[in-house]
Amino acid sequence: MSKSYKLAANDVNAWYGDFHAIKGINIALEEKAVTAFIGPSGCGKSTFLRLFNRMNDYIDGFRLEGEILLDQKNIYKKDVRVDELRKEVGMVFQKPNPFPKTIFENVVYGLRIQGVSKKKVLEETVERSLKQAALWEEVKDKLHKSALALSGGQQQRLCIARALAIEPTVLLMDEPASALDPISTTKIEDLIYELKNQYTIVIVTHNMQQAGRVSDHTAFFLSGELVEHSKTKTLFTSPKDKRTQNYITGRFG
Repeated sequence: MSKSYKLAANDVNAWYGDFHAIKGINIALEEKAVTAFIGPSGCGKSTFLRLFNRMNDYIDGFRLEGEILLDQKNIYKKDVRVDELRKEVGMVFQKPNPFPKTIFENVVYGLRIQGVSKKKVLEETVERSLKQAALWEEVKDKLHKSALALSGGQQQRLCIARALAIEPTVLLMDEPASALDPISTTKIEDLIYELKNQYTIVIVTHNMQQAGRVSDHTAFFLSGELVEHSKTKTLFTSPKDKRTQNYITGRFG
């Protein structure tokens, strides 16, 4: 496999109890690019996304077969430390979930868990991460105020800053703009476009226009299967599979 692939899945099947949620998926995701996962509700795209930082481990009855690779290493091997993996693979959820703490403490949360306490390091990390998340100018004078006072769009950018503070190489985003208004959504999309120069980004979205705007590659999922994966422009203009065409032209979904 080419070294330019950051993440990959080899013959991956996943179950929740008896429910076969992910069926025989093979895919390689390019480094420092945005890949969008699209498909109707319940098609497996969020479940598949969460395999990359082992978020499904917490769910009773979850079982995986096959390999999920990060930098060509299988992250489900017994000797993998999940806390170390999650430093490498950050996650942003659908609804903004800031902690009931100050903006500053939200950003440095991951560093504090790692035992980092030097004031200068924490302050530099806060400034760098908030600038990366395009939030610094809006909050630099309120760092010691509650994060819960921010608007929804600002809270989501704060959650992105919190994920970036621990310097991951991969950012997973599960419908990061679905709870936001159009202006905040545009800011998040602009941010994703900026961040791909430094990070490998995987985004789950229901919004096909959004996939078209922000992603380099798109993967279409249906009933737990990967139907098609290609460059975004190719997938939207000349899909190979009839099911992809039916979905993107609105015949179902």
